[in-house]
Amino acid sequence: MKTAISLPDPVFNQAEALAQQLGLSRSELYTRALQAYLKRHSREQILLKLNQVYGNESSELDPVMARMQFMSLPREDW
Repeated sequence: MKTAISLPDPVFNQAEALAQQLGLSRSELYTRALQAYLKRHSREQILLKLNQVYGNESSELDPVMARMQFMSLPREDW
């Protein structure tokens, strides 16, 4: 899909130089940059949602469950 965007001159010039350095077209550089940004943003949203879900739970573990988990660990000599 074609689209038109406006960029500040310094950003455009840096992007042009980087595209040339990497041997990429301007479109490929912008596509890769946007994909990386979207991937990062998606991870942040997932983390935010997980924190909302688990942040409301009590951090105290049921003592019986804690003991059972502890007993299930292998013994190691340090």
